[in-house]
Amino acid sequence: MTTFHIGSYTVKRVGFGAMQLPGPGVSGPPRDHDQAIAVLKRAVELGVDHIDTAQFYGPDVANELIREALHPYPENLALVSKVGARRDGEGNWNAAQEPDELRADIEENLRTLQTDRLAAVNLRIHSGDPNSVGPVQRDLFDRQLTAMIAARDEGLIGGIGLSSVSVEHLKIALDRTEIVTVQNAYNLVDTSSQPVLDLTTEHGISFVPFFPLGSGFSADNPVLGNPAVKQAAADLGRTPAQIALAWTLSVAPNVLLIPGTSSVAHLEENLAVDDIELPAGFAP
Repeated sequence: MTTFHIGSYTVKRVGFGAMQLPGPGVSGPPRDHDQAIAVLKRAVELGVDHIDTAQFYGPDVANELIREALHPYPENLALVSKVGARRDGEGNWNAAQEPDELRADIEENLRTLQTDRLAAVNLRIHSGDPNSVGPVQRDLFDRQLTAMIAARDEGLIGGIGLSSVSVEHLKIALDRTEIVTVQNAYNLVDTSSQPVLDLTTEHGISFVPFFPLGSGFSADNPVLGNPAVKQAAADLGRTPAQIALAWTLSVAPNVLLIPGTSSVAHLEENLAVDDIELPAGFAP
């Protein structure tokens, strides 16, 4: 299977994540503005039809680069953003979880991207213990879902997504409304979100793993340094990143990848993974 759906959009299983387009720490302008624009243009030239972004990447920077490079957008391009966080003047990541904040940030995404409608918007959860939805968290989550449902019903977003959620969050949401996508951390050394992935597979919901190549914020990288990954890369004449992405695609048919980069060469490598056949018995 080479495609899957995000709500009404059918997209290729390898898209592009815009998180690495801003400067260091996902903050400020890109190191090379022209290169960032070239990456976005090349992605669409190569058939990317799913771009993941957020207003707090920069802040504003990723959305503004996407608009500059690609507006007016191809009709088949699914632009997906997320809400639930903001950046302050020092570059800190702060929660913005109240329903009025979610609505304001949806509208700000629309303004900076210069579009009337997003394919989907993910509600990024900040609930303390991600595996527990207590009474206080449940009340807030219900109010958040109400705000997201209103934005969808008014046509601002095509579908509602969730990010950094537990199985309990997803079940609560599905009892109230349709969910079209889920974004959780997941890679070959961190499969803690497997129960969430299994539930999305059961319900035909796309699952978009973030940090599929490991966190860009850590000094070492146990994904790319994994011995089995390095051996498979050597055997197949591929890069460790390509092997890790191919493995992630193989986990379930509803997995959509959004590897990010600020390099055209790395972009082309990341997109050339859907035809990789991993060695028999490959086990990272």
